[in-house]
Amino acid sequence: MKNKTFFQETFEKDFFKENSMQEMEFEDCIFNNCDFSNYSFTKTTFMDCTFENCNLTMANLSNCGLKNIEFSKCKLLGIAFHVCQDFLFQVKFEHCILDLCSFTNKKMQKTIFNSCSMKEVNFSGSQLNQAVFNDCDLENAHFNDTILSEANFKTAYNYKIDPEFNTLKKAKFSLQGTEGLLTKYQIIIE
Repeated sequence: MKNKTFFQETFEKDFFKENSMQEMEFEDCIFNNCDFSNYSFTKTTFMDCTFENCNLTMANLSNCGLKNIEFSKCKLLGIAFHVCQDFLFQVKFEHCILDLCSFTNKKMQKTIFNSCSMKEVNFSGSQLNQAVFNDCDLENAHFNDTILSEANFKTAYNYKIDPEFNTLKKAKFSLQGTEGLLTKYQIIIE
């Protein structure tokens, strides 16, 4: 692609023939049914963009800017979000597969995860104050030194969070979910 800056454009399926979009800028764009698996987005900036029904499995987001980005019905397996730029990092996930992703040490206050598969996601060292995990499967997700103050886990499931190694002040859990907070104690709740 010769053009490096795009504004208010919609990209469909096979528009991108290469497997790399480096040092580009996309603002207020929509990506629909695009296959970006194994793509490199190094030093690319996305601002106020939406990805719908896209496959970004194993995409390289090294030094990529994700500024107010919504992912809807996307496959995002194995993405290292922790290598994205921290400046204005803001994402939202609706009905996505985020298995094996890493958000290590990311500041993600008020992030919304809605109806997502998040198996083995790494949130170690992340700041997830007021984040919402609505109807999310957090099987084997890693929470260590994670700030979860006022986070909402009321409809999340399969999580195991150790209150001794994470900040949970005013976090919300359902009664059924308390088992995920007590796992290490081997307590039987019936």
